[in-house]
Parts: sequence; structure tokens; C-alpha cells
Amino acid sequence: MGVPVKAHKRVTTTFLSVALCSGTVLLAPVAQAHEQSPTAATSCYGSAHSYFKPDGDETYPAGSGLLTTTSNCSDINLKPNTDRYVAVCWDTGGPVAPCQDHYTLAYAGQWNVIATDVYDGTRFFFTFRSTAQSSGSWAG
Repeated sequence: MGVPVKAHKRVTTTFLSVALCSGTVLLAPVAQAHEQSPTAATSCYGSAHSYFKPDGDETYPAGSGLLTTTSNCSDINLKPNTDRYVAVCWDTGGPVAPCQDHYTLAYAGQWNVIATDVYDGTRFFFTFRSTAQSSGSWAG
């Protein structure tokens, strides 16, 4: 099963990473910076959620928790309070969640696009390169 990425949307530049799992190819979007219209950004970021990842954890939410995208945003965005390297992992219903093959540096105090053109209702979680505490906001 592939990662739920919208194929019909126009993206300025699209890169895909490929992961091989048990002979199945899984595609995950690679984060890239791109502009959103002011109206779309207001709607998306206006529905943002705060997050807190305690020291010692690499994922948010911890454990088996998942986040879900909405129709407010077409991308998954993160606004950390300190610079953090982060990637998105997808819930595909299988025993292993495919993740982006690289971490994106999310800059403190600003919105960073971590995954682009993601379907509404997609379940995911963030994985951080560091186990250090992290907090901020996410929108998706």
C-alpha cells in the first residue's frame, strides 16, 4: 500500500523517496518549501494544534498515538520552538510505518512544510532525529 499522497495536485517541484519493505515499494513525499496563498495559510495555521514531546522520546505523539490531516491544510506543517530535524511517518495499517527517508530541518518560530499534498484524513506521526524535548505547533 502506498503513502496517501495526492497525485492530482500541481506541485512546483516534486521529489519522491522510495523505501523497499518486503518486496513492496512504498512512496513517501519529501518535504519542500513552497508558498501557500494567504487565505489557505490562514485557514491551515488557524487550525494548528500545539505539541509537546518530552525528553527521551523520538516520536510525537509517543507510543501508538497518531495525528490526522484535515481539509484545512494540503500539507503537514511544523512550527517548533527550537530548531529540530523531523520526518513524517505514515500509518498504512501494517506492522511497520513507512517514514520519509530523511529529516527536514524545521526552523524555530516559523512554519515549515514537512510533507506536501497529503490526503485529508491521513493518519501520521512525527519522528525527530533527537530525543531532546521539543514543543511548538503542527498543522495538517
